[in-house]
Amino acid sequence: MTRVFFYVQHLLGIGHLARASRIASAIKAAGMEITLVTGGMPVRGFPGADVKHIALPAVAVGDGAFAGLVDADGTPADAAFLDRRRDLLLAAFHDAAPDVVITEAFPFGRRQMRFELLPLMAAIGAARPRPLLVASVRDILQEKTKPGRDEETVDLIRAHYDRLLVHGDPAFVRLEDTFRLAAEVADKVAYTGLVCPPAPVPSPEHNDVVVSAGGGAVGAALVGAAIEAARAMPALRRWSVITGPNLPDADYDAFAATAPDNVTLHRFRTDFTSLLASARVSVSQAGYNTVADILQAGCRALLIPYAAQGETEQTTRATKLEQLGRAVMLAEADLSGPAVARGIEAALAQNIAAGPAKVATDGARRSAEIIAEMVAAKR
Repeated sequence: MTRVFFYVQHLLGIGHLARASRIASAIKAAGMEITLVTGGMPVRGFPGADVKHIALPAVAVGDGAFAGLVDADGTPADAAFLDRRRDLLLAAFHDAAPDVVITEAFPFGRRQMRFELLPLMAAIGAARPRPLLVASVRDILQEKTKPGRDEETVDLIRAHYDRLLVHGDPAFVRLEDTFRLAAEVADKVAYTGLVCPPAPVPSPEHNDVVVSAGGGAVGAALVGAAIEAARAMPALRRWSVITGPNLPDADYDAFAATAPDNVTLHRFRTDFTSLLASARVSVSQAGYNTVADILQAGCRALLIPYAAQGETEQTTRATKLEQLGRAVMLAEADLSGPAVARGIEAALAQNIAAGPAKVATDGARRSAEIIAEMVAAKR
């Protein structure tokens, strides 16, 4: 049986973990043995029970700026802590003896994790037989501003990687749109389509508006503005506001105490895509998984892309969807209750049936097929 070792590190939101978990489940369903190694804070529901899971001592970013790493208690991660993580990761790799190793985001992102990923790559290179090494990346990348970063990424791919799985549909966005040196690794690229959950069955719970703040760690402003908009729009009688599991307790309690009668507050909903399929409009950031869910559900959307600390990925995605007539975008800098209310009105007025053709959403299954094809070709 083909053995796959899949590394994923989520630092702030839950999108990376959700996407990797869906791919891991598809690999398992395709008859391969999968070990998913995670290094972030636990998230309910991910990975699925069907996947073998190894959790390294958790790290996150302490300030939302993707700078310093902290442990589960918020204490800065020192050298001893990081050395222990590295050793646990290498031990897990040797125990798994995989045929294929997948790194999620790296080497395009997760530079903070080089302390353990570069030793892992060295171990892969020294193994006999050498496992195949695959990079798993979303369709739109954070564009680099520091000189030499893109060149370093290309060097790592050309020296170590056998394939680059881009989880998107090239009819919507291509790697070269956000990675200027894409031509130098084009021979390793395979597009998989968006990684989505199965097409949802519409929920019997019909909402006018579903608001979601992703993981919630940086979602307080969005939730607050949405609740203010709900208060000003009583004609929209049913709002479900999903704060995310990482919204601070104090913020959640404050919102719960002040929410108007047309708002129901939730930490997390396992039936999120079903809620979208029966909602009139979605209000959210523009992360990969949320937008994939919106496209899969077919609902109207107001997108408020996360843009702090120079982040460009969500703004690029939201802009493309707005240009296609598939969503309305509100810049994070302009976020307010009245602005959200105006955005919802504009989204409700859109004729989304005139938008783009449905993009490929079977990226998890296609990823598993590509992995199997690579192993078969090697053997």
